[in-house]
Amino acid sequence: MTTDTTATSNNNSGNDIHLKTNMRKVALTALAGASIEWYDFFIYATAAALVFPSIFFPDSSPTMALILSFGTFAFGFIARPVGGILFGHFGDRVGRKRTLVIALVMMGVASTLIGLLPGYATIGVAAPILLSLLRFTQGLAIGGQWGGAMLLVTESAPADKRGYYGAYAQAGAPVGVILANLAFIIISATVSDDFFMQWGWRIPFISSVILIAISMYVQLNMEDTEAFKDLAAARAKEEAENPAAVVIKRSPVLEAIVKYPQRIALAAGAFLSIQVTFYILIGFVLAYGGDPNGAAMSRDDMLIAVLIGSALQIPTQFLAAAYSDRHGRRGIFMLGAILTGAWGFALFPLIDTGNFWLIVVAISGGLMSLGMMYGPQAAFFTELFSTEVRYSGASLGYQMGAILGGAFAPTIATILWTGYDIFWVSVYIAIASVLSLISVAMLTETFKTDLNNTD
Repeated sequence: MTTDTTATSNNNSGNDIHLKTNMRKVALTALAGASIEWYDFFIYATAAALVFPSIFFPDSSPTMALILSFGTFAFGFIARPVGGILFGHFGDRVGRKRTLVIALVMMGVASTLIGLLPGYATIGVAAPILLSLLRFTQGLAIGGQWGGAMLLVTESAPADKRGYYGAYAQAGAPVGVILANLAFIIISATVSDDFFMQWGWRIPFISSVILIAISMYVQLNMEDTEAFKDLAAARAKEEAENPAAVVIKRSPVLEAIVKYPQRIALAAGAFLSIQVTFYILIGFVLAYGGDPNGAAMSRDDMLIAVLIGSALQIPTQFLAAAYSDRHGRRGIFMLGAILTGAWGFALFPLIDTGNFWLIVVAISGGLMSLGMMYGPQAAFFTELFSTEVRYSGASLGYQMGAILGGAFAPTIATILWTGYDIFWVSVYIAIASVLSLISVAMLTETFKTDLNNTD
């Protein structure tokens, strides 16, 4: 009897170790894929602020060139809901893994082609048109990637650690910012300004080809989630037992919209504050901080400040996500929205000092505040929807919030700054935070949800 008990105990211990090891592999793979995917998306934000105005819009005034450049940046956001719909459909029909692989390959190809794209001086107006099309393709890819990466983790995680493991997929965003900024800092430090503006900026884009290799690893080494495999097995059983009764169901995207219209809308609203503030902090502030009439900071100093802030955002996300596993998603999310809105009024006065370390504090405070929302978000959005429409529902909420909040944030911020006063950019951040606060308050708590039994 003692031997049997000991053997059972050893087997359970071995299974626990195997599950933890497998979960760690899933989490780290999602982190790697999401990091490079977001790196590709974010190097565009950096280039749009620093390089593209002169390369693709040389005939415009500096201010108009910057607005046009940020306009092409917005094309990626316009595509993100389309990508969420397209990939959500197939993610709920054929699986999380296969859909994620396609999204990763699409991003790798589009980003590499941007690095090879001739400028306006070479091919004229075709240059900004092709740039916009490739940016649109990037948006399609990121619209599909987020749902695949976060579901691969959250649907595989233990119920009491869903927030923590979901933070691995969410950490891809700040890690992507760090990688993008490091790429530009290293290249600009090792080549002349002329070479950087002509050819150096292309290197970070061309190096995106590594994403294709990561996608192959996912395809060959990862399994789909248990939640999806259970759903697929149930569908197969239903078809086998009663083939005559099987009917063609409508798209999971339409099913999600019919079943969860309010949750999708509120999820989009919850995401507004994160998106508005994030893209102001990693994109707009590069142009604002380097303005000769303002702080007049160097390009590298502003990039380093964003890099430090992003590094601090990562542990904040994990702490907030782990807290949400014990105490719920809504409370920490709402606190993050309040702090983000308030910090918007400290952000620009700190940047205006021209002191590097105060600028680091300004950017870090904003990124850490929004990290309190972004960390638990993967688990929060996962738990809002049932398995058969989870990819579609979560992606729709996320990407609608992205286009409403992030697509035009740098452009709106630039218009408010140049046409009125920088104070109104802080008001813009605060309004977005209030809308997110209201949206989360209207959602129910989800952290004890059974993913196989979501109403």
